[in-house]
Amino acid sequence: MAEPLWTAAEIAAATGGKVTAGFDATGVSIDTRSIEEGDLFVALAGVRDGHEFVAQAMAKGAAGVLASQAVDAPAVMVPDTFKALETLGVAARDRAPRVRRGAVTGSVGKTSVTQAIMAGLKLAGPAHSSVKSYNNHIGVPLTLSRMPKATERAVFEIGMNHADEIRPLAKFVRPHAVVVTTVGPVHTENFPDGETGVARAKAEIFEGLEPGGVAVLNADNRWFDLLKAEAAKVGATVRTFGTGESCDARLIDFQVPGGHAVVQARLHGKALDFPILQTGLHWGLNSMAVLLMLEALEVDLNDSLAALGSFEPLAGRGAETKVRKGSGTFTLIDESYNANPISMASAIRTLGARETAGRRIVALTDMLELGPEAQAFHAGLAEPLEAAAIDLVFCAGPLMKSLWDALPPTRRGGYAETAAELAPQVVQAVEPGDVVMVKGSNGSKAGAIAQALAAFGSGSGEAA
Repeated sequence: MAEPLWTAAEIAAATGGKVTAGFDATGVSIDTRSIEEGDLFVALAGVRDGHEFVAQAMAKGAAGVLASQAVDAPAVMVPDTFKALETLGVAARDRAPRVRRGAVTGSVGKTSVTQAIMAGLKLAGPAHSSVKSYNNHIGVPLTLSRMPKATERAVFEIGMNHADEIRPLAKFVRPHAVVVTTVGPVHTENFPDGETGVARAKAEIFEGLEPGGVAVLNADNRWFDLLKAEAAKVGATVRTFGTGESCDARLIDFQVPGGHAVVQARLHGKALDFPILQTGLHWGLNSMAVLLMLEALEVDLNDSLAALGSFEPLAGRGAETKVRKGSGTFTLIDESYNANPISMASAIRTLGARETAGRRIVALTDMLELGPEAQAFHAGLAEPLEAAAIDLVFCAGPLMKSLWDALPPTRRGGYAETAAELAPQVVQAVEPGDVVMVKGSNGSKAGAIAQALAAFGSGSGEAA
């Protein structure tokens, strides 16, 4: 039988709690919808108090509960379950002192880059990472608390939408290497000084670095000098990626000959050509960041290249599907998980560079949390759409109305106030041979359009 992740006694020792009845936990969960047999269920306070779901958690096979109120289950009792989750995460980190830890932040690409790094870590030995986008004040300590003692390498995603959020999370993780993928106008509505505030908030990640740690930075980003200066304050070793000659990982070329891409690069001056399954142009620089992070986490270059070569696009982040319509198929590119001006422009540019027998079509929903410049950011997408020669543009949402108004009549596909209302228009317009990309912020429900397209076919939807 495998060693438990936590015993009740270990949980009590880590959190200062009291055991009501002993148990062994093989995982940690905060959500009964995804709980697995053997998990420790942490009853957090939220919109609904987690203690209300203890019976449900136990019925689904939970081993025990971390609770602050009396429960009818084996439990470790603590005054505050959220604080206890934090201390459990710190205990998991401290009981495995030889683990090489990495952390990822940035305005774009955090989750995909984190998971690409994890693909490399797994090839090198026992590894651990964030799941989904568990990157906030709950997700980071939860991910730490799930780290097995035998882990050799780990990578954590750290996000924010306000100042002073990243700093405490970075200090929880205490990474040996961090990467800031890029900085751009994302969550700017929460920063009085706009993008400058975003850059300084991202730089908080350096404050958690272990002494002598590595900071991997995007030399092509306009905020590189600010980030480099902040990294220097903590004595970090800076490694750079970009297209400039002085970069440690330099992108030379990125070609998309078919359903994959070929990256031409130089790593510390050594020429590298390698294939990747991603086709988005932004994956040229992303792969450079991944190579430097894996190097800092002591992963062999051959394993790093193998990981990049087999890493598939994540759902909602560039995943492609062939969908039958009539006597042929169209290609759906699902970018519906999130959007901001940087990722939107990159995705449009990627679509424009793609060879297709049919038309290039986009269905776009509102980009959120952009503050007073939101309408201008949306209207500004007309320029990259024209440069990429996109054939038809469908827009949903009050902010995307600004883009709709800025489009020439020949490029207008359709407009609706909501994604649900727009979806039938897009489904009707798409023809065999077309490539259609769906992108927007998660909160503006772009996924509804992607789901409607994916479900098209013989009634229930038949993906090829």
